[in-house]
Amino acid sequence: MLQVFGYVSAILSIIMIIPYIWDILHKKAQPERGSWLIWTVLGSISFFSQMAKGATYSLWFTGTQTVAVLIILLFSIKYGYGGLAKRDTKALIGAGVGLVLWYLTKEAAIALFIVIMVDAIGVYLTTIKSYEHPESETLTMWLMSSASGFFGMLAVGGFNPILLLYPFYIVMANLVVVAAILLGRRNFKKI
Repeated sequence: MLQVFGYVSAILSIIMIIPYIWDILHKKAQPERGSWLIWTVLGSISFFSQMAKGATYSLWFTGTQTVAVLIILLFSIKYGYGGLAKRDTKALIGAGVGLVLWYLTKEAAIALFIVIMVDAIGVYLTTIKSYEHPESETLTMWLMSSASGFFGMLAVGGFNPILLLYPFYIVMANLVVVAAILLGRRNFKKI
């Protein structure tokens, strides 16, 4: 059954980008470049950290999520939002500091905590953009990503805080972006 949860998580991680890419190509969505760069690097780190800690079926979630964010990063180069604004630059510097700290630790569990902190910087950038420009995001993609994290948690199989932490964080981070989109839409309608 754990294998099934891992596969469901992986499938959701891949198909979630289909509506997003559709919206990007139809100029309805604009991915925040800095966020997707951070998430691509961090997804790779998370994958190898979890592998070092013994993850098995839950690696399907992390691996496919990383491939998915890489694809969106590539689309964001041409169709994205942000880049060298002060907010983006500060976030990327913060992410870089986090990556240096990760490298210095050489411990997978500590690396995972640092990855989540740095990932939150990417979530911050996208959350702000989603609230200010809710029309530039695809709600279904963020909901499917959250669901993918949920099935990634189920694929862990038992109570292993280190292996559960990243997929749980993904669930929560995506729901924060969903909330920003919905609040932004509500505020936009009032104007």
